[in-house]
Amino acid sequence: MKTNTPRKLQEMLSDFQDREKALVLSAYEAAEEALAGKMRSNSHPFIEHPLAVAHIVWKEIGLRGDAVAATLLHEANRFQASRPGDLNHTPLLESFRAEYPAGIIEIVEGLNNISNIQLQEANLDEERYRKLIISYSTDPRVILIKLADRLEVMRSISILPPAKRTKKLMETMMLYIPLAHQLGLYRLKSELEDIFLKYTEPERYKEIVRRIKDTEPQREALVRSFINPLRDKLDREGIRYTLKARTKSPYSIWRKMQAQQITFDKVYDLFAMRFIIECEPDHAVEEALCWKVYSLVTEEYEPDTSRLRDWISKPRDNGYESLHTTVKTAEGMAVEVQIRTIRMDYIAEQGGAAHWSYKGIKGGSDHLTDWLGKVRDLMQSDEEEKYEHASIALNELLVYTPTGDLRQLRAGSTVLDFAFEIHSNLGLRCSGARVNGKMCSIREKLHTGDVVEIISNKNQKPTPDWLNYVVSTKARYKIKQKLKEEENARAAVGKELLARRLKNWKLVITDAELHVLAKRYRFGSLNEFFGALGNGQFDVAVVKEYLQHKLEGETAAEAKAPGAGQPDKTAFNGVDSGDFIIDRKLKGVDLKPAKCCQPAWGDPIFGFVTIRDGIKIHRKDCPNAARLLGNYPYRVIEVRWKPRHDAKEPKLKDGEKRDPHKRRQG
Repeated sequence: MKTNTPRKLQEMLSDFQDREKALVLSAYEAAEEALAGKMRSNSHPFIEHPLAVAHIVWKEIGLRGDAVAATLLHEANRFQASRPGDLNHTPLLESFRAEYPAGIIEIVEGLNNISNIQLQEANLDEERYRKLIISYSTDPRVILIKLADRLEVMRSISILPPAKRTKKLMETMMLYIPLAHQLGLYRLKSELEDIFLKYTEPERYKEIVRRIKDTEPQREALVRSFINPLRDKLDREGIRYTLKARTKSPYSIWRKMQAQQITFDKVYDLFAMRFIIECEPDHAVEEALCWKVYSLVTEEYEPDTSRLRDWISKPRDNGYESLHTTVKTAEGMAVEVQIRTIRMDYIAEQGGAAHWSYKGIKGGSDHLTDWLGKVRDLMQSDEEEKYEHASIALNELLVYTPTGDLRQLRAGSTVLDFAFEIHSNLGLRCSGARVNGKMCSIREKLHTGDVVEIISNKNQKPTPDWLNYVVSTKARYKIKQKLKEEENARAAVGKELLARRLKNWKLVITDAELHVLAKRYRFGSLNEFFGALGNGQFDVAVVKEYLQHKLEGETAAEAKAPGAGQPDKTAFNGVDSGDFIIDRKLKGVDLKPAKCCQPAWGDPIFGFVTIRDGIKIHRKDCPNAARLLGNYPYRVIEVRWKPRHDAKEPKLKDGEKRDPHKRRQG
């Protein structure tokens, strides 16, 4: 060890075994080298800060060598990043990975992540920022080290310039004091609160501190007069105890004065008598002794039963155990009395690792409860590796906007989820994003601490596969809603298009026929069918062909109706497709005589193009001719008979017309 080793480092090293001692000394030397030449605001070497934090971590919070080493390595790495937010990708940290255990590096990375947090004072959502800090504390020692770091900063806050000082005070009150309370670090919390009051309400702070000091002789006299009548009774019961007079902290007094609009003199519970009982750490024994002391105190002094608080039978959610009551002395003075055992007092005062050892503890939320539960169980082990599996798994993640606003999302959220979280219209137009400065698609999954800038396109529209890229209820609802709106819009276009075409074609289609068509082409609903017509995915001509085919089927049915009789094949006089002449370009087209009018050679005729049966030949005086010629003129073609070799057409005299009903003899 160097002869000029700092005193705080010597104190820590003297408490560690060889393994821890080597790790801490190595980490200190790395920090000393990395921070060489760097100064604090008071012109002292910056190495003073990490060393002071490490000392708090060891002495005041009670963590061991790995946590101390991680504290020093984190500070060594802080000034190595080429740009803000890049502390986990420095050459120095990469070298540490090869030299130090993975558990220590995990703590360093968690501390680096918290250091990267950029708070925005405007619209500060402190609850989300506290969750962000907790989410980075996958190893529970991370948050404890960070609280120790904040305590050292607040103890030295006078060296900071005013603007930075104000920022640190705000962060401390909004984030770190609630975290210290949630973790049961009451002594640390109280000190942070008093420093906050000292610099935000300096005159009030000075006045309260002065008044507390002025009442010190009165408190000492009260302690003596209070315990004298009880001393013999306690001794006869064989109860070993220590009596302390606890004065409220300046911040607590100020808060009570503010809340109740009273002066210092009216704060009746300015100080309390605290009995700390010595006994074995057995809950049944402890509870019995505490109630025994309570009975002796209330026999001597008049109790205010409305102020009895039993946190032994049912501890507070944070694990606090104690009996509280208020009694009145012979002089009429109200005195708060607290009764607890040594174990209970240690939990209340030390918090942190100490209060986790109590099995009844609960956290403030489900994920924190699980986390603290794991730490509580592991704290009962003496092995240094006990923290390795005490990780916290959140079912949410916290992501920054480019302006530093913090947004809370479900775990597994993507760029698209984030866009909808910002605004529904932004989500609907989202085409991608820059995540930590890199271009990413809408399906990119996000991680806690990411900075996300959404890129939008006014021509972008949701597609059904977007539902595969989101996990939030809001995003899914908005996407489905927009898809439905667009489907309805397309359906309206398709419906109007079909109505217009039907009018032009002089055709009518029933709802039943529409359902048949939709089902035939595998549409889930008429809305989908109309939508496909509207965007051109389904050809409206198919509807026309369907109706025409249906009409031709009806025509055939009419020919088979009663009275029409069955067609007489002899009536065709041997007519077949070879007896008709049409445009030579239509060679190979099937030609058939229509059954409804049975054309014979020499009859005036026309051809009608059907959908499935080729061209059918009708007489011009066919019962269906008027309908076919009127409704479907575009499907009518000219057809004439092929001259027969065994018959000659008679020459007509001038002005003579051929009788269309007179059949030529073969």
